[in-house]
Amino acid sequence: MIKGVLKTWKEDRGFGFICPDDGGKDTFIHISALKGASRRPITGDVIYYQIARDNQGKYKAVNAHIEGVEILEDKAEALPKPNKNAMLAALALLAVVAVVAVIYTT
Repeated sequence: MIKGVLKTWKEDRGFGFICPDDGGKDTFIHISALKGASRRPITGDVIYYQIARDNQGKYKAVNAHIEGVEILEDKAEALPKPNKNAMLAALALLAVVAVVAVIYTT
């Protein structure tokens, strides 16, 4: 991860520029790079990020987070997705148990 300071932020447009600690060129950052942040960025925030190229070949920040700011995760998304085969096996077992229960109770 690269570390830098948010030099400018245009809240109304959802983007700004990070000045990297290594002294390189300023890096564009869009609000979408800060998925899950518990607050919006402000000028002066320390940002950790990776670099990628956009559709026009320009560099931008991705997978970014603000130092000291909590990352909120949707609990439903944080849980592992169920395996379809395991679900089908569990449903089949449940059906067999139901049939056996009906047979023995009648």
